[in-house]
Amino acid sequence: MEITELNEKIKQESEFVEILIGEIGKTIVGQKEMVERLVIGLLANGHILLEGVPGLAKTLAIKSLAQSMQAKFQRIQFTPDLLPADLLGTMIYNQKEGNFGIKKGPIFSNFILADEINRAPAKVQSALLEAMQERQVTIGSTTFPLEEPFIVLATQNPIEQEGTYPLPEAQVDRFMLKVKITYPTRDEELKIMKLNVAGAMPSIKPVISPEAIIKARNLVQNIYVDEKIEKYILDIVFATRNPKDFGLEDLTDLISYGASPRASINLALGAKAMAFIKRRGYVIPEDVRSICMDILRHRIAVTYEAEAEDITSEIIIQRILNAVEVP
Repeated sequence: MEITELNEKIKQESEFVEILIGEIGKTIVGQKEMVERLVIGLLANGHILLEGVPGLAKTLAIKSLAQSMQAKFQRIQFTPDLLPADLLGTMIYNQKEGNFGIKKGPIFSNFILADEINRAPAKVQSALLEAMQERQVTIGSTTFPLEEPFIVLATQNPIEQEGTYPLPEAQVDRFMLKVKITYPTRDEELKIMKLNVAGAMPSIKPVISPEAIIKARNLVQNIYVDEKIEKYILDIVFATRNPKDFGLEDLTDLISYGASPRASINLALGAKAMAFIKRRGYVIPEDVRSICMDILRHRIAVTYEAEAEDITSEIIIQRILNAVEVP
């Protein structure tokens, strides 16, 4: 397909994005970036880790997204006493028929909200992450494929660390995006207050079907990425591993290890999804830059030295973006 033809097709097919974001906007005031990232995760078939203090409408945004798509939604509150069976399901003995039947757990939905994921022990987290990676669940000796679209949106509270089980780096790496949610502005908070005090929250109408999202995903994969953009993505990722090759010698002692190959894959996918949202059939450097922080911030581990100097992975990413040549 020619670029101009693809561009026209994307322009037509991506019309629903604006309608979808508008529908979610009925209940979510501000938080434009969070809503956009939710749509990117949906289009790129990636899971999202949301980090923010309580009360910033993380749950409401995810619920609104599911309602606007007529998709199945399950909220699971992660607690220290949660078991893998509470998530996946279990075998139950049927006395009448004298055999074991399978009772499926809440994981069998399109949208899973894993609320405060770091409150549950490692075996529950790994059960969830297996479902995320393999898109299937095994109960007893039977394996069930999970229905598409299947997206896990996990939340974690950055403040309270008592009684939590931090997610191991290898598990965090499975999330396509780690989105940090900030407080609303004064004007936004006034609107939020008025909306909630009025009592009746606006109702969300379904504006798109899960089937249409799957169709859109196939289109996103066809979006054109030039060789120069591919090289740019690799330069950014390789600069996290060998900063001195990019004239960033001072970062060598601040990074204990750089981003994995999943970072390159997700940067390319995320940039394609961003181009789709912007109604283009091709990726530009700005698509890569705008999504870069959310894709890399949880994939770079900083050293004790960096922590002592209050240097975060975000500061390092910003330095890399400023140093790597833009095509």
